[in-house]
This record gives sequence, C-alpha cells and structure tokens, in this order.
Amino acid sequence: MGLIIYFDGKFVPEEEARVSVFDHGLLYGDGVFEGIRAYHGRVFKLKEHIDRLYESAQSIDLKIDLAKEEMEKVVLDSLRANSLTEGYIRLVVTRGKGDLGLDPRKCPRSMVFCIAASIRLYPEELYSKGMEVITVATRRNIPEALNPRIKSLNYLNNIMARIEANLAGVPEAIMLNNEGYVAEATGDNIFIVKNGVLITPPAFVGILEGITRNTVMNLALDQNITVREQVFTRHDLYIADECFLTGTAAEVIPVVKIDGRQIGDGKPGPVTADLIHSFRELTKIDGPFINGSQ
Repeated sequence: MGLIIYFDGKFVPEEEARVSVFDHGLLYGDGVFEGIRAYHGRVFKLKEHIDRLYESAQSIDLKIDLAKEEMEKVVLDSLRANSLTEGYIRLVVTRGKGDLGLDPRKCPRSMVFCIAASIRLYPEELYSKGMEVITVATRRNIPEALNPRIKSLNYLNNIMARIEANLAGVPEAIMLNNEGYVAEATGDNIFIVKNGVLITPPAFVGILEGITRNTVMNLALDQNITVREQVFTRHDLYIADECFLTGTAAEVIPVVKIDGRQIGDGKPGPVTADLIHSFRELTKIDGPFINGSQ
C-alpha cells in the first residue's frame, strides 16, 4: 500500500499526486522545500523548519497561500494520514503551473505538497565508527549568484559534488567556496574540533544555516564548550582533532578520514560522541506531539 500525500489542498494516494509538466518547480527548480524529522511521536524543531521555509520563499519572491499555522498542520496531518510517529517529512512549495518561459509572473499561484515517509541516509555503523569523505573540485554556489541560505529546489550544485563523491567511492563530499574556504557538505553542515573548541563555517562563506547545525551549537554551549563560527581551510580539516557533519537526515555523524588523511586518532572523538548523545536525547522532548498532547 502506498503513501498518502498532501497535494495542493487535499490528501491523495501517492499514485494520484501528479505535478504538471508546466510546473516551474519541475521545469526550472523554482521553489523551496524543507526536510523535517519526527521522533518519538513529536515533530522535531517544526517551528524552526517552517520559519526557514517561509524565509526561503520570501527571498525568491514566492507567495505561499497557507499561513504558517496551516503549514504546520499540513505536516502533522501528513504524519497522521500515514500512521507515522517517526519518519522524514519533505515539505515542498513550487512556483506552480506556468508556461515554458522563465517569467514567474506566468505562474498564478504556488503549489504545496508534503510527503511523510522514512529515510536512512547512512548505515548505523558509520555513527559508531565514523566515515570517510573527500573535498571536491565543484565549488559551492556564491551568494551573489544563488544564495545557499535559500533552501531551493535547485540542488544541481550539490548533486555535481555528490557525483564526485560517488566516483571516489565515499558517501559524502565537502565543498569549498570560491575563495577556497570550507563551506559545507552536499547535504550537511560541517564542524571541526581543535583544542577543545568547536568550529563551524559562518553563513557568509556560502552555507545553508542548518536547523541541526544551530541545535548542535546550542547543545555545545550548554555543555560549556567554546563555539566559534569562523572560516577555515582544508589544512584545518586535516589537522583537526575531530570532525563531524550535521543535517536533518544525517543527524550528527562523525568523520574520521578526509582526502585520505586520518582525523585525530581515526575514531569518533569525545566531543562528537557527547553531542550525538545530547542531540538524540533532545529529540525525545522537542516539538509538538503528532497526535496531540500526551
């Protein structure tokens, strides 16, 4: 039995959730989205995800007909319709149906759909053993061209980098910005630990300000760990004591080898392990209940 999809105002079987071939989200990647997680009967950081969705839409001048409260209900109702208490939600707003030209004014209204399903980005053993990544030739989009802070449907920049990772036989790639500073992975933010200090690239180098990224920074501060947003290079990656990635689907995952160089002692470090534990504990208590207060 297939999934039940929220599609343009109603719930339909997935076979009936069909996007027009004239939809500018399909034709041009003209739209925005969010990936959201549900844990333990709650939707984690739902408000933060909805806020970011509307910020992305505002930045590309995309009008969403639903109010934020209605969009939150769409997410919760999608999980209920599929009897899910844990899972992954993909919430998408496209520019809507238009013509074959680029002009967004030819799209009279936006279109919303929501998929509630499941996801497993990496095998569980990588969370205990750590994973290997590479830096790639594909540079992150510059903010003056397509700002990475906009979570848009145009992910070809990320996909090109992911192809390099696939060809190298590793599960993820780290992208540099146009100046050679570390930006982020293809779908995750990046952190390093050096001398007990947690460091992550600032927004201006060209990153998506991840919800999980910000959550981890706050968890670290709660543990009296010094947190810095500062630029760094591949050299800093290679000499880091620890490294890990964060993302909605990835959560917090250790990195133990980059471009063939062993990071630290080649095992997930103590700061990473503590933050993984703290993050997983937070998912048990954060966010609205899917089926009302419990």
